[in-house]
Amino acid sequence: RLVGQNPAGVPLAQIVRECGLTRPTVHRLLASLVAEGLLDHDPTAGTWRYGPEIFVMGTVAAQSYPIEDLARPSLHRLAEETGESAFLSIRRGAETICLLREEGSFPIRSFVLHEGVRFPLGVASAGLAIMAYLSTEEVDGLLVQDEAFIERWGEQHSPDAIRAHIEQTRATGYAVNPELILEGSWGMGAAIFDRAGRPTWALSLTGIEPRFRAGRQPYLGQMLLDEAHRITQKLQHPAR
Repeated sequence: RLVGQNPAGVPLAQIVRECGLTRPTVHRLLASLVAEGLLDHDPTAGTWRYGPEIFVMGTVAAQSYPIEDLARPSLHRLAEETGESAFLSIRRGAETICLLREEGSFPIRSFVLHEGVRFPLGVASAGLAIMAYLSTEEVDGLLVQDEAFIERWGEQHSPDAIRAHIEQTRATGYAVNPELILEGSWGMGAAIFDRAGRPTWALSLTGIEPRFRAGRQPYLGQMLLDEAHRITQKLQHPAR
């Protein structure tokens, strides 16, 4: 998972720092994964990235998870209509992972979100959109934070701050991330529900602050809600 954070590759030092294992242990594990074709190593850049076997596994697994094919038309419509970059993210435990993106036509973009990047639930707009439809008990369990979390994500992601954003999301139906991750970078998201009615994925839009001001938010939010509902209906009623 750590290697997959950056499609261009991740250096050994970063992997060691984030996984908490010793450097020799990490290097031995990475080398074993390279031998199995699951990872590739670029000796010139000193980085590690996903290998061909990951692609094969993903291709086989994709047949059981039609969400990407269902979401692509919605991402295209969102990017085409708004000019912003559109994304599909999935919930995995206490995180969201970006799966797909569609670039908009507006020339100035935010590069906070890209395929493979992970955020704790409640940090990005996709995670806020998902959390808004979880039970109070589940939200409380997810908002148990330590000093390292606050140091990494800032006081703007304290439990009280996240709860306030969740309440706002419940009121409007869509989440707004007002440059909480990176100054000047805004995002909005809407949840997609699986057949059991659980918020499992989210659509989101990202861009610069002038494109997400209060007067435009209802328009962007409604588009996200409409497309998220469209995908949810296809997931819950595939025969249609």
